[in-house]
Amino acid sequence: MQFTLGIALSPLEQLTELAKAAEECGFTSIGLPDSLFYMKSQAADYPYTPDGSRFWGPETPWVDPLIGAASMAAVTTTLRFYTNVLKLGSRNPLLLARQVGSIANMSGNRFGFGIGIGWAPEEFEWCGVPYAKRGARVDEMIDIIRRVLDGGMVEHHGEFFDFDELQISPAPSQRVPFYIGGHTEPALRRAARIGDGWTSAMMKFDQLEATIARLRELRAEYGRETEPFEIQAVCIDRFGRDGYQDLANAGVTDTIVVPWLADGIGFDGPLDAKVESLHRFAERYIANPIVAEDS
Repeated sequence: MQFTLGIALSPLEQLTELAKAAEECGFTSIGLPDSLFYMKSQAADYPYTPDGSRFWGPETPWVDPLIGAASMAAVTTTLRFYTNVLKLGSRNPLLLARQVGSIANMSGNRFGFGIGIGWAPEEFEWCGVPYAKRGARVDEMIDIIRRVLDGGMVEHHGEFFDFDELQISPAPSQRVPFYIGGHTEPALRRAARIGDGWTSAMMKFDQLEATIARLRELRAEYGRETEPFEIQAVCIDRFGRDGYQDLANAGVTDTIVVPWLADGIGFDGPLDAKVESLHRFAERYIANPIVAEDS
């Protein structure tokens, strides 16, 4: 099993140094979350907390995940980056295809495109995109972005987007993996049908285990059970070597961790303390890899 470093809510001035330390420690990837803005009042519940409230405030730092990935890729050589997840529904697919292709090329194919629909109506409406039919809109966007990134002339005439032949160059020299986020049945079906993997938000182990089993069923339904498929997970009740072994045995391929929180260091803690925490974590869990027992 591999480990991804989650950098959510960290001060922006720490990110490049954290990336260099993560690469030195043997982390495989960095996961970059997405939030467009903080609205004072929210029209919908945040889906990943028990009471629907957000666990961050208006002053909490967020980096645009695509710009953050490009910045950290520039100071590393092997570390991968993926959005975890970028809210696709409020954005434009051609502009995104240009950005994703640029990051893939400039990073030497070290970028994975983790995507979700987005939960907040305000992020759609205030960016000029209707909240209605968001699932169908995102499906169409994924198709457009994938075909543009494959290279060559592309045209599209769909329900939400319409354009004649165009090409964005250069296309990435390797296929950009698409990781689908979301816990709902439609999201899991989307991941099983078209994704190169699935990425979770915060989940308890029992829920995560059941979700992975459902993904296996759906992938078999779509005839994709033998294809490579990544499971990137944030588990909130399994830690330590035994806990990570449970995750690996359940089918998790990549655990997303924030080691300094376990050491009592806050999101806004000092950089040197976070780097020390990364080294301690690497000594415990990365130097002696955790392998699924049935592999």
